[in-house]
Amino acid sequence: MSVTKKRYAMTVDTRQCVGCKACVLSCKAENDVPDGFCRDWIVEDVRGEFPLLAAEIRSERCNHCSDAPCVKNCPTGASHVNEGGIVLVTHGKCSGCKACIAACPYDARFVHPKGYVDKCTFCLHRVQKGLKPGCVAVCPTGTLAFGDLNDSESDVSKNLRTRRWKVNHPESGAQPNLFFLL
Repeated sequence: MSVTKKRYAMTVDTRQCVGCKACVLSCKAENDVPDGFCRDWIVEDVRGEFPLLAAEIRSERCNHCSDAPCVKNCPTGASHVNEGGIVLVTHGKCSGCKACIAACPYDARFVHPKGYVDKCTFCLHRVQKGLKPGCVAVCPTGTLAFGDLNDSESDVSKNLRTRRWKVNHPESGAQPNLFFLL
């Protein structure tokens, strides 16, 4: 019997997000992110002209791409794909050259004050224990869902089957795994 590899992804319900930043604060606390930096953030996108305006609020982070340009452009191999397709940075291998930052179409990386590049890890340390990422666990509106795309019963798979969705910058060819439900 063959076992299908896990492919982790996240959905963000743009109809439910109120921009409270609970996800941002949880991430900072869970991952000891230094002041002035963040691994996830809130975007408010307002379109149209008054009085015909539309607003969308999104919680954004690393898209853990299936064809990650950051990994392809990292000269030291510090940026790599780990279990479940989660894109990580091995801090001890990172030279801080910023090639991965330049390659990322999502502006999802930053140089940590200690000199290495840092980013969202989908809280792999929690996922390995059977827990949800910190941002998903604290979201008061249920906006965020996390799961295995290869598991048809995961929250993410169900969301993508039953709702319209989009990804940011599909033209990049990166094949992001952060999906915005419409």
